[in-house]
Amino acid sequence: MSTPSTPTPVTPAPARASTPVGAPPRRGSLGPVGLVLAGGISVQFGGALAVTLMPRAGALGVVSLRLLAAAVVLLVVCRPRLRGHSRTDWGTVVAFGLTMAAMNGLFYQAVDRIPLGPAVTLEVLGPLALSVLASRRAINVLWASLALAGVFLLGGGGFSGLDPAGVAFALGAGAMWATYIVFSARTGRRFPQADGLALAMAVAALVFLPLGIAGSGTRLLDPTVIALGSAVALLSSVLPYTLELLALRRLPASAFAVLMSLEPALAATAGFLILDQTLTATEAVAIALVIAASMGAVRTQVGRGRRKEAGAGS
Repeated sequence: MSTPSTPTPVTPAPARASTPVGAPPRRGSLGPVGLVLAGGISVQFGGALAVTLMPRAGALGVVSLRLLAAAVVLLVVCRPRLRGHSRTDWGTVVAFGLTMAAMNGLFYQAVDRIPLGPAVTLEVLGPLALSVLASRRAINVLWASLALAGVFLLGGGGFSGLDPAGVAFALGAGAMWATYIVFSARTGRRFPQADGLALAMAVAALVFLPLGIAGSGTRLLDPTVIALGSAVALLSSVLPYTLELLALRRLPASAFAVLMSLEPALAATAGFLILDQTLTATEAVAIALVIAASMGAVRTQVGRGRRKEAGAGS
């Protein structure tokens, strides 16, 4: 997939897109930042649960169950309208679905080979790159350098301590994660509520199902596997993707990418609590560097936006 030489920052849709016309703002509801953080906690603990399921169903089988169960739940709850959408609308949904299928498939191949914390640290480089490229400011060279230093430490100077295939899968998942952010925002602007997400999830499930059947076969019919796979779908797909789609209607894609910087810490916590995966001191420092780089890049972008607003209002 080719990438334009000058990426265009994604502009958030107006806040009214997620609020009924004439309805007063709900002060007690979660803001966009709270939605993203809640989604991050859910997806990382869901990912840890998925790792425990892999010996039963395999990585491809887990992804298939996750996408299929999530698609069924979202289609039943949302009941999206199939008529009245333009060709561009459907193109956006299909692209979003293919991106989700690739992102999930690559990531689960990664965590099948390397620990959850390092996998998410490598994956988060995708959103970080999106934030840096969208900003195009000189200071982001510093943030990118800080992130690369963290990745160098994580790999022990050459990733000799991590499975090379797992590293490659995690980096590929990161590229798809950046693409997911872009298409999630576009889908949220073109479809009401979570209708676009439901349709995209159905596309992802249909595309990935043959791979799951080929890789896992009749193991996918085991009742325990189905139950655990459904739980993974709710924690890792239905809840976080819905929260993120709603958040992206009120949050710039670059700021959303920065909040994703907390994912490695959440993943390391989930890996420790559920999978007994511990980090060395070097790995902890590496993850901290990537988190700091991501947060710095986001704060730079958000600060620039505020200065522009202040200048326009004066």
